[in-house]
This record gives sequence, C-alpha cells and structure tokens, in this order.
Amino acid sequence: MTTVATPRPETELTLADFDFFLPPDLIAQRPLADRAASRLLHVARHEFEDRCFGDIESLLRPGDLLVFNDTKVVNARLRGRKPSGGKVEALIERVLEPTLALAMVRTSHTPALGTRLIFDDMVHAIVDGRQDDFFLLRFNRDVHDVLEQHGLVPLPPYIDHAPDSEDALRYQTVYANRPGAVAAPTAGLHFTDALLARLQERSVEFAHVTLHVGAGTFQPVRVERISEHRMHSERYEISDAAARSVNEARVAGRRVIAVGTTSLRAIESAAERTTARVRAGARETALFITPGYRFRVTDLLLTNFHLPKSTLLMLVSAFAGVDRMRDAYAHAIEQRYRFFSYGDAMLLERAP
Repeated sequence: MTTVATPRPETELTLADFDFFLPPDLIAQRPLADRAASRLLHVARHEFEDRCFGDIESLLRPGDLLVFNDTKVVNARLRGRKPSGGKVEALIERVLEPTLALAMVRTSHTPALGTRLIFDDMVHAIVDGRQDDFFLLRFNRDVHDVLEQHGLVPLPPYIDHAPDSEDALRYQTVYANRPGAVAAPTAGLHFTDALLARLQERSVEFAHVTLHVGAGTFQPVRVERISEHRMHSERYEISDAAARSVNEARVAGRRVIAVGTTSLRAIESAAERTTARVRAGARETALFITPGYRFRVTDLLLTNFHLPKSTLLMLVSAFAGVDRMRDAYAHAIEQRYRFFSYGDAMLLERAP
C-alpha cells in the first residue's frame, strides 16, 4: 500500500508533463495464459493497492454498472508492395463503400494519387485521395472479403512478433460482438466468461456500447501544447437499453464504471451538457479529454497502462489527477507491472 501525493492545481500542460521512462522489458509481448491472472493496481483516493485482477469481485458492489465496449477487432493490417517492389503496409481505418477504405499507409515514400498498391496477385488498390494522415484506397474487390482472406491481426507497433493464432484469439475480448475496430479495447481483455458470470451473481450489472477503435489511436501527439492537439474522429453507438441502464444507475446513485477509455469516451460523448443524461444513437466523436475536463457520467475507470505522451495517458490523468497518475505509474514501474495492451490493469477512482 502506497500513499498518494496531494494533487496539485492544474496549469497549462505540455507534452513533457505526460512523459516517463519505461524499461523495455516491462512491455508485455504476450498475454498471460489466464486472462484474469493479470495484476490490478487499485488507485484509491489516498492510497495504492496491489491486487490481482480477480479481486475486482471484492472491489465492486451490488448495483454497480460496468459499461463494456463490445467492438470486435478485424484483421485490418495488409502487407504488400508497390509495382517497383517497395514494401507497403496498410492499416484499414474504416470501410466507406464496398470497395473504398480509409487507411494509414506506410511506404518508403508517400504514395502519390493514382499509385497502385499490390497486396496479392488478385488484390490491389489505387490511392484515390487523402484525408489528413489517412489515404483513400480503392480496391478491386470487396474490402471486407480482402481483410477476411488476406488481413493480419493489427497488433500495436510495440509488440515485436508477427501476429499468430494466439493473437487472433487473445487480442479480442470474450464479449466482442460487432466487427469494426483496428485495436482492441484492452481493459476488457482481462475478463473471462467465468468472471463475468460471478459478477452477475453478485448483482453487478452490465451495459454494452460500441466504439470502433480507429487507427488514430496509434497516432502520436505532435504538438507541445496539448490544447492544440486534435483527435481523429471515431464512430460509436449506444443502444436504447444501454442508455437507459446508465441513466437509471445515475438517478439511483449507483456507480457507473467504464471498462476502458473507449467506453468512457462513448458515454461521456453521449452525455447532455446540462443534464448529463446519456443519449442513445450512433454518432462520431473526437472528444479529447485532458486535465480540467468535467466528467458527467463515469465514477470509476478500469484501464490498462498507457504509452508515454499519449492521449490515453492524458485522459486517465484527467480522471484521476496528474500527480496521482504520475505517482501511480512510478509505483507500477517499481513493482514491475506489465504494460500496454497485453499488460496489467488499473482501477481508478475519480479525483474530486
């Protein structure tokens, strides 16, 4: 148990405020054999508690509402070549039409309009335009069919092995249901069917929303003043049942617990400014949560450990406090927690 520092007043923050040194050997390269065997750092109001993930049963109360993101990761990474022979890698952000997709493209030189990208003898795409950091790719076949037959699991760049059959199973939550994400909502990777069943037996309630995590999640913040950064838009959907569950929990004074930053961004994006009532429907969000943001819905946040200088680290710092998160990460490094997608988890209580 470690005492947490008293939060300091927030000032104009810069990218350097969210930097830290992480020993490379703490980056989890493979998932644990048991999803629920990971560690859990409970960041309470005034202390840190080192626990195992299964302890979440004792940390939750009857009537608590867990909000899960049920998006499903698609095999969105394609590898190929240019006619000249140069290597090409495309990460499909979203499918706009049956044969048109928005994608991040990596080549030795930025591809010009009209460039042909070859992914297989029978599969190619033409660069049809550009939108900021993304390219419009016009395929000669249905994009969903291309991804199903030729796509790879889109592991994050800090995982250094080629995706395999284990990744196809484990870089996916057990409740994944709606295909469309290019990155997993990693806080949910720790849950097993058995753990979910035990939580339901304890009268913990569930709601599912959908936010398709986009390729923009890998984009670095390139400005020093974080207030100047602009988020890439992502699509989310909240059903009538999910909105009703969240709103009823809030009215009854029960805790709303976001499982992951994507679930949090979805319900906070859907919350009305004046009433904080969550609206059902499908929308786009470019919500960038930084310290000073007023949370309308979320009481607790379950999340993994995030990259230095990332928008996700800024979000959790907004939720729990900049100094408190800095101390929590230092504690996690000292205690050798496993970091990032296949790593350990944190349960954060919202700062006053």
